[in-house]
Formats: sequence, structure tokens, C-alpha cells
Amino acid sequence: MAKTSLKTTVEWNAIPWRKLERKVFKLQKRIYKASQRGDVKAFRQVQKTLLRSWSAKCLAVRRVTQDNRGKKTAGVDGRKNLSPKARFILVQSLKLGYKASPTRRVWIPKPGSSGEKRPLSIPTLYDRALQSLVKLALEPEWEARFEPNSFGFRPGRNAHDAMKAIFNTIKFKPKYVLDADIAKCVRRDS
Repeated sequence: MAKTSLKTTVEWNAIPWRKLERKVFKLQKRIYKASQRGDVKAFRQVQKTLLRSWSAKCLAVRRVTQDNRGKKTAGVDGRKNLSPKARFILVQSLKLGYKASPTRRVWIPKPGSSGEKRPLSIPTLYDRALQSLVKLALEPEWEARFEPNSFGFRPGRNAHDAMKAIFNTIKFKPKYVLDADIAKCVRRDS
């Protein structure tokens, strides 16, 4: 039987994060290029490699437990602050193919409205880390397929890029730009 050892606090802090990021980026680049070529078999294989990668799992756990703004928000399991030893345990336990835990439902006030609240569902740390790991594998595949003028919720793109694209499109020939929020127009039956 293989001996598994958990790394200590000093070792979590001594992980060469840049090296891990480079490894994950290289895998993501291979996924992106295979997706651009339309080679489904190749990018699925590299995605599986990325999902099993220790580097990607460490980055996913780090993102959720240290880098994320909501890192101190507990899910239904009540866990919010993890020790470095617990982070290693989380890295080792990350595996796809199980049913997600229930989310904790919190009602927060809607911005700009008096008294109205909207629901916010908070997943457990394990589920958030798993989502982050899957995002690392899926994002490059879909970045290769998206329209070049799509700006919503894309890495490295923001509202300023969208405004610049609109300006470049309309600067020589006048056109109409419509912005509509129709959420209140749709009637929902309870």
C-alpha cells in the first residue's frame, strides 16, 4: 500500500504557484488549440488530464479558499476558514462524479430598491473548489468557439471593450444601439 503524506503548513505556503499556473496554462492552451481545430477527441483527453492534475486542483482550492472575495462565506457545511492541512485534504478529495451538496440560501437586499430582496445560494467549499476546477477545464474550450464580439462574463474582457467595439462599429456610419431591460415586463405566474 502506498504511503500518503499530508504536507505541512510550511509546505502549502512554499508551493511554487507560478510553476503550477504555467503547467495549467499550458494544458489550457492545448485545449484551446484543439478546440479551434475542431479536434474533439484531443481536447477531451487534455481536459481529463487537467481535471486530474494536482496543479489544477491546488489552484482551484487556492482560488476558493484564499483569493476569492467570498472566501470567508460558509455553505451548509459551516466551513469557511481552512488550515493549510485542510486545504491539502481538500485537494486530495476533489473528484468529479458525485451529487452536489445543498446550497445555503441567504436573502440579500436588491440594489436600488427599498425592501425588495433576492435569494443568494452559497455552495459548500468543496463544491466551489470543484466548480473552479471544472471552469479551468471548460473555459479554454469555449473561448475558442465564442463570437469575437461577445463580451459578457468572459475572461480578459469588460464593459470598456464592449464600448470600444461599439464605437469602432458606428464611428463612420450612424447606427442604432438599443439597450433594454425587459425583466419587469414579463409576467410570472406563481
